[in-house]
Amino acid sequence: MSEKIPAFWMRGGTSKGGYFLASDLPSDPAARDALLLRIMGSPDPRQIDGLGGADPLTSKVAVVRPSRRPGVDVDYLFLQVFVDQAIVTDAQNCGNILAGVGPFAIERGLVEAREGTTDVRIHMENTGQTAVATVCTPGRRVTYEGAARIDGVPGTAAPIPIAFEDTAGSSCGALLPTGNAVDVIDGVEATLIDNGMPCVILRAADLGITGEETREALDADEGLRGRLEAIRLKAGPMMNLGDVSRKSVPKMTMIAPPRHGGAIATRTFIPHRCHASIGVLGAVSVATACLIEGSPAAAMASTGQGRERTLSIEHPSGEMTVIATLDAQGAIKRAAVLRTARKLFEGHVFA
Repeated sequence: MSEKIPAFWMRGGTSKGGYFLASDLPSDPAARDALLLRIMGSPDPRQIDGLGGADPLTSKVAVVRPSRRPGVDVDYLFLQVFVDQAIVTDAQNCGNILAGVGPFAIERGLVEAREGTTDVRIHMENTGQTAVATVCTPGRRVTYEGAARIDGVPGTAAPIPIAFEDTAGSSCGALLPTGNAVDVIDGVEATLIDNGMPCVILRAADLGITGEETREALDADEGLRGRLEAIRLKAGPMMNLGDVSRKSVPKMTMIAPPRHGGAIATRTFIPHRCHASIGVLGAVSVATACLIEGSPAAAMASTGQGRERTLSIEHPSGEMTVIATLDAQGAIKRAAVLRTARKLFEGHVFA
């Protein structure tokens, strides 16, 4: 008989994947990863023999456990399961899958629900940072129904605001790992930045595109993909990430002037396929780049004034709003985004 593992399947933000208690998975990372590859059906472009959706955005896993850290409710480990390669990596965070961690923790009894809303303090194991997710809990029960809408997801759902603090340099050791607002790689100006997600931010025009192209058109542009990957492989060591040939970071974000009243327009490769929207922490990193004097993003972005800035980051399926709170020196000290989540399945998966 196949091994039976308790699991939730959830949409978190604009991603989807499996949510597991750490106690239900093997403690040995190699055994755990082998199990998750079987569950997802990787490596296979269609993931036909598993639950993966044949896309990086639907081949994701959250591993959750009660936290022993003071003032923290749960620890969350994000794992990206590659679709067509036998790779499971913890080299990045995922702010979209994070949106489902709070509801999952409450439903699995790791956090006691309060009347109205429940704050869940989440330690992100991938980067060592903490986020606070506010979950709607009328009658002390999680609800997924509500009027909040996010681009990239049809319909509406209960709002889940997520606040991030102290995410700068969480993977690379510094907000700007090279110390520069601009570096030049293969003749292209780029900002190498990490405010929760390592990103290489480049002008779309410098890559020969407008930044208005569809995801499908960019995925089909083999010349662009090859050029981006060459830049990415060189950026990895510069960002203290080492050899990134088998890693999913850094993400490659091409920027252009906003078309729909936002702060800036983006197209992001994650890293080898174009994102249908943009990752939560990727949006935070892009918003941060927009506020760094001398960066390509700052030169074309509309960022407003004051200690609190609302930056709408445009992407292929709409926009994501980042609310940035600045310190007296103008650096981001807190960023918040609005996400939603929905439980799709609760039961057992077989491997």
